[in-house]
Amino acid sequence: MRGPLVVLGDTLLDVDVEGEAERLCPDAPVPVVEVCAEQARPGGAGLAALLAARDGAEVVLVTAIGDDADGHRLCALLSEEVELVRVPLRGGTVRKTRVRARGQTLVRLDTGDGTARYSPTPEVAEAIAAAGAVLVSDYGRGVARMARELLRETTVPVVWDPHPRGERPMPGCALLTPSEAEARRLCPDGYHGPDQAARSLVRALRARAVAVTTGERGAALAVEGGPLTRVPPPVRAGGQDACGAGDRLASAAALALADGADAEKAVIIGVGEASHFVQRGGAAGVRVQEQRLGDRPRTALEVAKLTRASGGRLIATGGCFDLLHAGHVSLLRRARALGDALVVCVNSDDSVRRLKGASRPIVDVRDRVEVLRALGCVDAVMVFDEDTPAAAIEQLRPDVWVKGGDYEGEELPESEVLGRLGAEIVVLSTLPGRSTTNLIREIQ
Repeated sequence: MRGPLVVLGDTLLDVDVEGEAERLCPDAPVPVVEVCAEQARPGGAGLAALLAARDGAEVVLVTAIGDDADGHRLCALLSEEVELVRVPLRGGTVRKTRVRARGQTLVRLDTGDGTARYSPTPEVAEAIAAAGAVLVSDYGRGVARMARELLRETTVPVVWDPHPRGERPMPGCALLTPSEAEARRLCPDGYHGPDQAARSLVRALRARAVAVTTGERGAALAVEGGPLTRVPPPVRAGGQDACGAGDRLASAAALALADGADAEKAVIIGVGEASHFVQRGGAAGVRVQEQRLGDRPRTALEVAKLTRASGGRLIATGGCFDLLHAGHVSLLRRARALGDALVVCVNSDDSVRRLKGASRPIVDVRDRVEVLRALGCVDAVMVFDEDTPAAAIEQLRPDVWVKGGDYEGEELPESEVLGRLGAEIVVLSTLPGRSTTNLIREIQ
C-alpha cells in the first residue's frame, strides 16, 4: 500500500446504554432498564476508518463533525487512531443511542440533523492526492456528494459503500458494496435478487465490480466482463448484532485492493472479516478508551453487572499477588483472553497473614490493588478478608474462575460455590521458577 487509506464519508456518534431489564414498567408494557454503563464509539465512516486503523493501516478520515458536545466527543474518540480532516457541518452532530440489555437492543434514539456543507479545501485535496485507496462511506449526510469532483482525477482503487438516502455512486469505482436494501434502490429495472442485482449494477453504474451483501449468506459478486461469484462467510454468526458489519466488509476490502488484490480476493477478505466481526459481537464489541473529567475506576460489582447486561463472559481469579511478578502477569493476561472482563479477587492483609504467616504480605493491600489496577488486562479488583474467596465469588457470579497450575488436581476451597453458580473452573499453567517465595529468598 503506497499511501494511506482515505475514508470519505459521514461520521456519527454511536452510544450504547447498557443495562439490565428484569421487570416491566407498571404504567406501560415496556421493560424497565436499570442502566449500568454507557459505551461510546464512532459510527458510520468513523467506524470504518477506526476498524481499518486497527488493521494496522495508516488512515485519513475526511468527514463533517459539528462544533458541539457530541462532535467534540467524536473527535476525542477518533484522534488517537486516525488522522482527521474536517469539513463544515450544518446543524448538530448526528447521534444514535441504543438502549440494550443482555446483548439485545430494546430501542434506538436518533438525534442531530447535521448535513455536510461542501467546502473544498487544500487539506482535503492533499489527502486525496496522497491516497493509496479511497473508501466512500455514505450515510446520507452529504459528504459523499463531494466525491465526484474530488475523485475525478484519482487513479487509485475507489470502494463505494452506498446508502438508501445517499448519493448515486460515481462511474469507474473498483468496487461497490451495497446491501440488498441499497441494491433495491439502485437497480434501474427493479430488484430480482442479489445475483441479478450485482450484474445489473455493474452495467448501470459502470463499476468494475459490485458485491451485493446478503448478511449471514455472504455476498454475490459480479465483475465487469467476468462471471458471477457467490462468496459465503467462513463462519456463521446469525442472530447476533450485525451493526457495523457493512463498514467492516468495506474497509477490509478497500485495504485488500490497496495491497494489490483483485476484486474477488478483496470481497472474500471483506466477507471473512465481517463475519468474524459479527461473531465477536459486532459494533457493540468495539471499545474505545474514553477519558472524561471525573472518571473513576469501576468497582468489581459494576464491572460484573455491566458484563452480564451486555451478554459478555465474566472471568474472575484470586490470590495474594504479593510482589507482583511475570508469572502473575502471564496468568492474568491469559485469564482475560478467556472472556470479556476480568475481576481479580485479592486477599486482604489479615487474610494473607493467616495463610502465609506473620512476615507476609511484603506489600500492603492498597499498593497491591493499585499495581493490579494498572494492568491493561485487569478490569477491576475486589478485596476479600476471608480465608477463601467464596463470598466474593457469590457476589460476582463469574462465568469462569481461573486458578494457577499449582492447584492442578486439588479440590479448591471455593469449589462448592462455583458448582452451585454453574461457573466453569479453568486451570492455567504457571511460568516455571516464578513465585513470590522465590523472589523473597533471592532478596534475602
